[in-house]
Amino acid sequence: MLDLPRLRLLRTVVATGSVRATAAALGYTPSAVSQQLAALQRGTGLRLVERVGRGIEVTAAGRALAAESERLFEELGRLECLVDDLRAGRVGSLSIGYVASVSATWLPPVVEALRAEFPDVRLELRMAELAEARHDIDVFVEDAAAPPPPDAVVSRLTADPYVLVVRRDDPLAALPEVPLADLAERSWVDNEHRDGPCRRVLLDACARAGFAPRFQVWTPDYRTALPLVATGIGVTAIPRLAAVDLPAGLVVRPLVAPTPVRHVAVAIGAAVAGNPAARRAVELFAAIARGGEEPGPAECATGVREGRVPAAVTHSDR
Repeated sequence: MLDLPRLRLLRTVVATGSVRATAAALGYTPSAVSQQLAALQRGTGLRLVERVGRGIEVTAAGRALAAESERLFEELGRLECLVDDLRAGRVGSLSIGYVASVSATWLPPVVEALRAEFPDVRLELRMAELAEARHDIDVFVEDAAAPPPPDAVVSRLTADPYVLVVRRDDPLAALPEVPLADLAERSWVDNEHRDGPCRRVLLDACARAGFAPRFQVWTPDYRTALPLVATGIGVTAIPRLAAVDLPAGLVVRPLVAPTPVRHVAVAIGAAVAGNPAARRAVELFAAIARGGEEPGPAECATGVREGRVPAAVTHSDR
């Protein structure tokens, strides 16, 4: 069986790149770090580090083992939080996964309301695509390639159209709406870190308009892409939910013919379907998606059970 303290030590070695730095980070002596690494190598039968000059280098096997252990330590952290909750008399925790574009607009009022109404519940907030992790509640972009668990209750929250972001002095900024085909010869700034549902929605719409975007710069997210658009390098298209707090000099214009549209949904896991805090979180997300209307007391008590959250279906029915 793998020794968790030694596995954690290996992860620190990978992060720091040296025995001495690992020893300083963990409060060990360099000799103790070397001994623990040797013991982990014997226990696994793998060569995890190699001597290089006066230092060490982590092998491919060592890096793979450290990387694959990440989820293990995340779950271990959750168990440690549960122990803390039980020791302190708290009623439990609620994990919420969310896509980046809802973090600045939808998440703060939901967290504020949950903290006020359920002060004894620990909230764990993690930005992640649905394919990367499962939480008690996930706010995600619908993707046939990465469906929620079959027993999750899924509610479609909103249709989120893409908009064009351009400089204010760009000729396109003078148009009330921009046909997608008008961007065929323009330089684009990409804003997706992976080939997920958001990128596919945009590329499919461009294909229907008869072209593929000419990406000149690849960036991992909207926040990185927008300042680059402000320099004049190119244009970018982002979901309307993400078009907030734009850098000075940028404007957004609707995209048409066709309009790329993604669908944002919320999934509540079967294990927490009866949890009042979880039900309330779903109702709050649904209220914000409707335009800010706050659910009334009766709806707060029965919204999920009676289907008052819009378009609630189990995945098997979708």
